[in-house]
Amino acid sequence: MSFACFRFVRFRQHAVTLFGLLLVAASAVSAAAPELILDVALDPQSRQFKAEAELQAPTRNFRFLLHESLRVTGVKAGAETPVAEPSSGPAGYRQWNIRLTQAGQKLSIRYEGQLPPLERNRDHRSVLGGMPPMAAPEGSFLSSGSGWYPRPADLFSYRVKLAVPYGQRALVAGKRIAETLPTSAGETYRASFEFTQPSDGIDLMAGPWVVREKTVSRNAQSSPQSSLVLRTFFPADLDATPGLAQAYLDDTQAYIERYSKDIGAYPYSEFSIVASPLPTGFGMPTLTYLGAEVLRLPFIRKTSLGHEILHNWWGNGVYVDYQRGNWSEGLTTFMADYAYKEDESANAASEMRQAWLRDAAVFAGENPGTLRSFRSRANAAGATVGYGKAAMVLVMLRDRLGKKVFDQGIRNFWAAQQFKIAGWDDLQAAFERASGEKLGAFFAPWLDQQALPVVAIARAESSRTGTQHQLNVSFNKQDARLPLRLPLEISAAGRRETHWVDLGAERNSASINLDFAPQTLRLDPEMRVWRRLEASQLPPILRQWMAASAPQLVNVARHPEANVAVNQLSARFFETKPKPGQLSTALSSKNPVLLAGTHADIDQALASAGLPPRPASLAGQGSAQVWTVSGKTFQLAVISGQDAAAIIALQRGLPHYGGQSWLIFEQGRAINKGIWPASVPEIIVSSSPRKDNK
Repeated sequence: MSFACFRFVRFRQHAVTLFGLLLVAASAVSAAAPELILDVALDPQSRQFKAEAELQAPTRNFRFLLHESLRVTGVKAGAETPVAEPSSGPAGYRQWNIRLTQAGQKLSIRYEGQLPPLERNRDHRSVLGGMPPMAAPEGSFLSSGSGWYPRPADLFSYRVKLAVPYGQRALVAGKRIAETLPTSAGETYRASFEFTQPSDGIDLMAGPWVVREKTVSRNAQSSPQSSLVLRTFFPADLDATPGLAQAYLDDTQAYIERYSKDIGAYPYSEFSIVASPLPTGFGMPTLTYLGAEVLRLPFIRKTSLGHEILHNWWGNGVYVDYQRGNWSEGLTTFMADYAYKEDESANAASEMRQAWLRDAAVFAGENPGTLRSFRSRANAAGATVGYGKAAMVLVMLRDRLGKKVFDQGIRNFWAAQQFKIAGWDDLQAAFERASGEKLGAFFAPWLDQQALPVVAIARAESSRTGTQHQLNVSFNKQDARLPLRLPLEISAAGRRETHWVDLGAERNSASINLDFAPQTLRLDPEMRVWRRLEASQLPPILRQWMAASAPQLVNVARHPEANVAVNQLSARFFETKPKPGQLSTALSSKNPVLLAGTHADIDQALASAGLPPRPASLAGQGSAQVWTVSGKTFQLAVISGQDAAAIIALQRGLPHYGGQSWLIFEQGRAINKGIWPASVPEIIVSSSPRKDNK
């Protein structure tokens, strides 16, 4: 869940199917998408699942995948009863083959089975990968890519009837067209849904929820829907939190109004916030599926909620052509997470841009891939490209075009691509229509090159002619085979101005005419250009350890319980299994080292190795402290807890703070955090002899 600060919703991603990303082109999408009709009965207690699917067979030999827990029990095709033959499929799935006398026949497929139990131990990383359909009384989740229904096509519309026992509710994305509420045990909850637009999948959720509802009237001229129904699906304990459900409903209304104004009318008749027993953060059409524990956090309504609602436009309203790159996460990050920082303050927005660039520097020596090749978040390196770089490219584009033209480009994109599959080229075309200029020279390098440009001021010299001053600046560039538009902050006594300079792929200098004598320069001090920051701007952050390809763990906890706690925490902390070692030998390598243990063990280990002691600003605070140590020849991070319980309590929260240099926790809750100070290099401008006009 990538929370900006504690961003759980960074493991949010809108549902992507397991059985192949969308392979059809936008031109292949028609208004008459094939329809799938499902009638589903689910008992979460026994995990028994029964369903009947109706669809029009696209070919004479119809093949589809089901999860291995499900089996076909009967098939009808008009008066015929063809046989469904099973064969091997991807791991955990079975392919079924139905041979028909002709294509286009109406098929009825009955299938059933006992679903796998809910995997309660899944963490925020493991929910990002493919999950099987899972059922339990506290919550069931059958994701669109888990093989719980026969897929008729890449894009299709659907109607779904759901039946679950008393005490449970169930839903899929779409408009709820009917509902029957049971009044006593033994009766069945029933609901029917329809999704008439082309969809790339169906996610089914069930749980013991209390449902709250709010109806909002809408202007018929600005929206195809005359009213909007907002709902919360919360477990009883969460629903009992005073004012929480109402706050979610009110904030949802505000977000939908905001994005309807910025982009175009919200395309659906409802939106629901659904609590999950897993640490999920998913956005589907008409709903978001967020972990119940996450929903309790007060900042989620101000960050992650808006991000998921915005996916109803980007990703679920305009579909992603994954073959041509996933633009959706970057655009959503730009218009949600980053926009909220801009609303907060210019400084907050600058800090987010700096965080993207710090993350980029972490993976500068690796192969994170190009922006056009990004499909979905599989690890931190991919997220740095698909979320951070993509959002920064949009920052740079808006700086170039101006806000008015940029905003029109966003509206153009929605108007042209609603319920179609689109790629980066379509987004580029929308901005070209708004600006009246060709933008291939801007988009192509940023999408197709993975190099992280290194740019620094080599020399700055000023000369005076009459009352004017000419500033000549030379740059050093590496991995910068692309056009760069760079802001220069020019300062003198009582004056400070920002001027933009354009550097082509082969150009390394620029001249600026001024009406004052410049004294100092700073290159891009607000971090508005995607590039590799200089060393002074790169304080160590925990992501350098979390995402390291060959990390090392030094467990100095002497008490057996604390030693076990450290090993358990490291399994959650690192993306790659760390190599255990001793501090003296570990620090002699170039790989990041994590030192972990209790306070007493940590203090002794640091002193014995001659390393800097616990920072005075952290000492004595909280039940656990985490910090990075700057070193010219080593990379060291430290996790220190007062006891085993304090270390164990870090498992849930600590992995979400990769962008921080230090943190203080109180029984697993971060009570303070920060990044070690950084500075933007300041260049002194030299003066050449005055040139007087004759």
